[in-house]
Amino acid sequence: MSPPRILLCGDVLGRLNQLFKRVQSVNKSAGPFDALFCVGQFFPDSAEQLEEFMGYVEGGGGGHSQIPLPTYFIGDYGVAAPKVLSTASRNSANLGFKMDGFKICDNLFWLRGSGKFTLHGLSVVYLSGRQSSNGQQFGTYSQDDVDALRALAEEPGVVDLFLTNEWPSGVTNRASVSDIPAGLLDSTGSDSSVSELVAEIKPRYHIAGTKGVFYAREPYSSVDAVHVTRFFGLAMVGNKDKQKFIHAISPTPASTMSAAEISMKPPNTTLSPYTLVVEQTALKEVTKRSTDSVSDSQYWRYDVSQKRHKSGAGEGNKLCFKFIYSGSCPRGEKCNFQHDSDAREQYSGGVCIDFLIKGKCERGPDCNFKHDLQNEGESHSRTRRRSESDSGNRSKVCWFCLSSPNVESHLIISVGEFYYCALPKGPLVQDHVLVIPIEHAPSTLTLSQQSNSELVKFQNSLKLYYKNRGKEAVLFEWISKRSSHANIQVVPVPSSRAAAVRDICNMAAEKLGFKFVAMKFNNSSDGREWLRKQFDRNYSFFYVELTEGTILSHSVEENENFPAQFGREVLAGLLNMPERADWRNCALGKDEETKMAEEFKKQFEELDPNQ
Repeated sequence: MSPPRILLCGDVLGRLNQLFKRVQSVNKSAGPFDALFCVGQFFPDSAEQLEEFMGYVEGGGGGHSQIPLPTYFIGDYGVAAPKVLSTASRNSANLGFKMDGFKICDNLFWLRGSGKFTLHGLSVVYLSGRQSSNGQQFGTYSQDDVDALRALAEEPGVVDLFLTNEWPSGVTNRASVSDIPAGLLDSTGSDSSVSELVAEIKPRYHIAGTKGVFYAREPYSSVDAVHVTRFFGLAMVGNKDKQKFIHAISPTPASTMSAAEISMKPPNTTLSPYTLVVEQTALKEVTKRSTDSVSDSQYWRYDVSQKRHKSGAGEGNKLCFKFIYSGSCPRGEKCNFQHDSDAREQYSGGVCIDFLIKGKCERGPDCNFKHDLQNEGESHSRTRRRSESDSGNRSKVCWFCLSSPNVESHLIISVGEFYYCALPKGPLVQDHVLVIPIEHAPSTLTLSQQSNSELVKFQNSLKLYYKNRGKEAVLFEWISKRSSHANIQVVPVPSSRAAAVRDICNMAAEKLGFKFVAMKFNNSSDGREWLRKQFDRNYSFFYVELTEGTILSHSVEENENFPAQFGREVLAGLLNMPERADWRNCALGKDEETKMAEEFKKQFEELDPNQ
């Protein structure tokens, strides 16, 4: 099968007649093309283009208003954007968790917020809107959107296309500055958050608009990535300077490429432009002196010239974000930033990284990390304890470790010797439960046989609890190679729908291009013993235990496109509640969460194996 043929376009600005005239011309001479992705402002700049624009949105597909191929946009701002997008959001066809686009009209789709979906085999990730703090409903992205993409970056597989409106800061190659149009190197239309995301996601292609010029950067190679990334900045439709606003690509999906194919590097490949940019952005305030009343003992956050450093630190006074975050830096002695052991120690102790590097945290009371520093005595004792128990330090910043200050203790419903049960944040349905190992471990399949016995007791008690209420339990666990603390999700489904779980799982697997390994067992203990043998630590792994004792498992290849929320998304579809596939749509206030947990504990008490 030939690779998909994709058209890319910059800011449309409502000029749909000109855009689609050009698209039809290109399609006729070099097509057919499978899809068009538009980055930058999609809606008109003024009311003068509104009639032309609305002719497509409301024209019913007749005459000149017909859109010739599936078109996706992320520039959800401009004249009439709130009206058009609000109408689309209320459309019953767009209800639910739709990462693959809200339908505006025939062949026109709005990629809202942030997300990831597959189109013609290509893995597509996007960030809609622009950076803003004014909280507008449309045209801006939120911190939650960014956090969601950071989580997606942890999933296995290679991202083929990453779409953003604004350019990443620092993408231009200053070595070839003479070839770059005037004004391109200023900060207008650039976004440091995009730089950080690109550095984490490491896509094969990154496409952006808003600069008003066309720019095709040399391919660059990122740390820890076998493939190269290509960046394309696209101009506005109908620009006076005749800058290129349409560009065609035909990439083979990474999921179908061999290791040799995907690792090929052209001779003009450069190093990633973001190696230093991300650190500089995260630490842009690190040398500032606070104008607030901050004690002298806290100035080390800004000026570390007098503090002790790990060997190989740079000569400047700026802290290395990479070292603080991970404890190591790939640049080693060549790094231009300080590798400060004290800062790393404070972060390991649960202190907010923004508080450390900026002296403040914009999330304020919503942040789950500490906003004060540990004293020298605490730091020293913690350093001593690290050699005895590194996992103890990890628990300081883990969401699931009972010893962590970040654990949501009001959601806990039962605690055993090896496992505990808790309600999740943003439950899919009522009585949705997590079973979590007390030990800081990335998988329940690597824990002791003794702990396994307690887990089976928890599972059996929950199954009986649901059965008494006319429901059946579906259990699943996603084990990523990058997982830190395991959890098994236990979701009750109506008994009348339970038999369909296997079919819908297999249908979803077929859509993603794989088949589950299936095995039926008479009890959970035998099933888990089989899973232990199936599990290979070198691969990510997903399994689901169905109501009749059948277990479906799948070992995920390195470049395979497997969604981390597969289990939840499948069950949300089965239960006709696709809008709840994203836990953020189901988030509750702490008081309501506490009430739910107390009610569950009361009803579960007779079956709780720890009572």
